[in-house]
Amino acid sequence: MQEVIIHNLDQSQISPIKAYYCSSFLCRLRGLTFRRRLHPDRGLLLVQNRETRLDAAIHMLFVWMDLVVIWINSSYEVVDVRLARSWRPIYLPRRSASYVLELNVARLNDFTIGDRIDIEKKVD
Repeated sequence: MQEVIIHNLDQSQISPIKAYYCSSFLCRLRGLTFRRRLHPDRGLLLVQNRETRLDAAIHMLFVWMDLVVIWINSSYEVVDVRLARSWRPIYLPRRSASYVLELNVARLNDFTIGDRIDIEKKVD
């Protein structure tokens, strides 16, 4: 699975996040289900086929931990930030999004609505 590095351009003091790039239907469907922990500097970037609220919705069924969820539009701007509790059926962003970034709860205050994001492809 490809990795990317996520930078918050508006809060440069925040350390970058290494995220798995998840664009296939099965990868997005599975997300972080059945996982019990996530390192604070790691994440999962779900890439949608189009920018909508419904396609960017997530479920937390069979997710054993709470997550911070950052919704990002096609202009790489944060459109919503939420603390997603485990075992909840659905979370929808306030505005349409193309990307969903799932993170450890320790990163809750690292992103705010309106922040600009850079997604850098990791070169091995």
